[in-house]
Amino acid sequence: MGRQPILNGLEEVVGYELLFRSPQSTSSAVIINASHATSSVILNILSHFGVSEILGNYRGFINVDADMLLSEALELLPADMIGLELLEDIIITPEIIARCRKLKADGFVLALDDHRYNPAYEELYAGVVDIVKIDMIATPLEDLYREVEQFRRYPVQLLAEKVDSRHVYLRCRKMGFELFQGYFFARPSLMQKSRMENSAGTFFKLMQQLAADAEIDEIEQTFKQSPALTYKLLLLVNSVSCSTREKIRTVLHAITQIGLEHLHRWVHLAIFADDGGSELNSAILDMAAVRAAFMEEMASLKPQNPLLLRHAQPEEAFMVGTLSMLKDIYDIDLKEIVTQLNLSDDIQDALLNRGGDLGTLLCLAEMMESLELDEAAECLGRLGISLDTVITCQKKAYNWRNKLR
Repeated sequence: MGRQPILNGLEEVVGYELLFRSPQSTSSAVIINASHATSSVILNILSHFGVSEILGNYRGFINVDADMLLSEALELLPADMIGLELLEDIIITPEIIARCRKLKADGFVLALDDHRYNPAYEELYAGVVDIVKIDMIATPLEDLYREVEQFRRYPVQLLAEKVDSRHVYLRCRKMGFELFQGYFFARPSLMQKSRMENSAGTFFKLMQQLAADAEIDEIEQTFKQSPALTYKLLLLVNSVSCSTREKIRTVLHAITQIGLEHLHRWVHLAIFADDGGSELNSAILDMAAVRAAFMEEMASLKPQNPLLLRHAQPEEAFMVGTLSMLKDIYDIDLKEIVTQLNLSDDIQDALLNRGGDLGTLLCLAEMMESLELDEAAECLGRLGISLDTVITCQKKAYNWRNKLR
């Protein structure tokens, strides 16, 4: 199962679409029929991942055809956490309208997927359906303006899906779309930030920990919650520890190198220099946190082939996962990052060349994020790791990320 973020006009994650993917074949879905795909997603939500583990406090949306819409299987789902996207081939009948009203009364959020205005849906537009999703690729521009005008009469939110560039995103926002989904947000290389931003709350937490003489592992966990904070820590180490020039391998190693006294002084300065911008709901930071935690979990495994992944330590894997996303979160070239920071050779090789065991883990994380399951399965076969084990690691990574919000 894949998940694609849904964002608001502030580019904050507000939910996820949960997507069926077949593990037997595929970087794309092999769908026997829509009901089969939805059933698989429901089983994954309830039995394999768990609702809170995969969604945290956000709502997840699943596609339903007419058969699934009328099925009692939907009663298994928690209405306060799951939204239902009605597929475009559903034929509107009095039975369908009555079922939608019932599901709405039960607390489900209803959306129309890949939708174009149709008078047959009038009863659903008028207070039953919450969201209308419009395909930006399939809808001609001249029709798009007309569609938006039609929907202004109804109490629905418009969601622009398949948004593949900032130009399209800004145009849709100007037209009145409130929600957004697409490769512009889900593909990290297409979304950049021009400066390093941090949550002031993270700095305050760190300052409190240092004042209370917290254990060093608690301080380490606070750094691991923020890719930007980790990057600044590494820059700090290279600024004040020039005498040793010992290459950094983990966040804990960096903290040890800088020393708590220097760290305490730096935090007091940094908290006033920071602008307090919060990025905790950014789709890209969401991906960065999950990637780092996933790689850490994978590095903790003991593969059947002892020659593989033997050099990938969990803390180093987390570091690589974090740093690999900085080029996409901020306007920083990866070579510049490696040049500025005194990183170990293994970490440099993984970041720049996808080399070594850490590079293998980074490639695997990227394949899982892109749902390139054929390639991932081949890689897992060489490592002697089952797909079920990978799913368990993903679940732990999602759960860890959800706790940071």
